[in-house]
Amino acid sequence: MFRAWIIWLIIAGVFAVAEVFTPGFVLLWFGVGALLAGLLALLGVESLVFQVVSFLVSSVAMVVASRTILERFLPLSTGIPKLRAGAETMLGQIGTVVESSHGQLNEGAVKVYGAVWTAYPSDGEWPLKEGDSVSVERIEGNSIYVRRMAHHARSFAEISKES
Repeated sequence: MFRAWIIWLIIAGVFAVAEVFTPGFVLLWFGVGALLAGLLALLGVESLVFQVVSFLVSSVAMVVASRTILERFLPLSTGIPKLRAGAETMLGQIGTVVESSHGQLNEGAVKVYGAVWTAYPSDGEWPLKEGDSVSVERIEGNSIYVRRMAHHARSFAEISKES
């Protein structure tokens, strides 16, 4: 004797277990849809086509409804800028060239936040000169790429001497 509701119950269990191992929140709704189809089979609906259609329609409807609700109450982009940490905090910061460019790649040294970094002029920039104010454009490994500032910004040391 064919017991379709048992098959649907097993399918629901498989979807529920698979949901635990996936990062999204989708497979659970297919498990609930399988439970609904199993309930229909248990109540005497013998049409396999009707069970499959009810499974698919209910599962897709729950996925769409949950996405709509979650997007409304838990927006993915809140307009808050991404929190930067570590070396990323240096992007856009002002530094002072403490060692002029030398060598084939025009490497020099720039002091940012009290730390001295190996620095290279960004594309289209002239070699670095000691005392220049520069802005950090990008970081690659342990080196920074800088662009010369139009004006000389005062360093933290210069500001602290005034007080």
